[in-house]
Amino acid sequence: MEKFTTLSGVAAPLHMVNVDTDMIIPKQYLKTIKRTGLGKGLFSELRYKDDGSVNPDFVLNKPAYKGASIIVAGDNFGCGSSREHAPWALLDFGIRCVISTSFADIFYNNCFKNGILPIKVTPEQLEALFDDAARGANAVVTVDLANQTITGPDGGSITFEIDPFRKHCLLNGLDDIGLTQVKADKIKSYEATLAEERPWA
Repeated sequence: MEKFTTLSGVAAPLHMVNVDTDMIIPKQYLKTIKRTGLGKGLFSELRYKDDGSVNPDFVLNKPAYKGASIIVAGDNFGCGSSREHAPWALLDFGIRCVISTSFADIFYNNCFKNGILPIKVTPEQLEALFDDAARGANAVVTVDLANQTITGPDGGSITFEIDPFRKHCLLNGLDDIGLTQVKADKIKSYEATLAEERPWA
């Protein structure tokens, strides 16, 4: 998993509440178990019209938000089904951070396991970030995980809380497999001891 340390990029304002995982990645894209290639389906029912043409009114299709790496969204982001394809699609599209006042628990946990930083802020902080994001490509937002800060284009900064263990995993690029590999020597030592003590096993 790619490490998350500091991210500076354009933040796309998604003025919607209760964005569920089916909206993030519709069910027709769930046939694959690959983590790549899902970016094309991200918010597809909002990004494209019924005839398949691009919807120019959707925020991620606007020129000012091309290449956005941060989403600022309304309450309860990632609700609905537990599909892990949702963070996969966000990551494949280039989104590394989602900021909201609240997240659905399963989606929130899945983000950390896939190298995406979900940040919870207060309603007042969210409104300020929406204002920053409204400036589009003219405004760069910087997320510093080590210092737990979000800095806007004018230099204003807010702090956020995060579980220390999850912070450690993101800073070091450790998913569930990576956490196991860190303990490879201990596992090898245990298996050697076990083989000596229980040769029949």
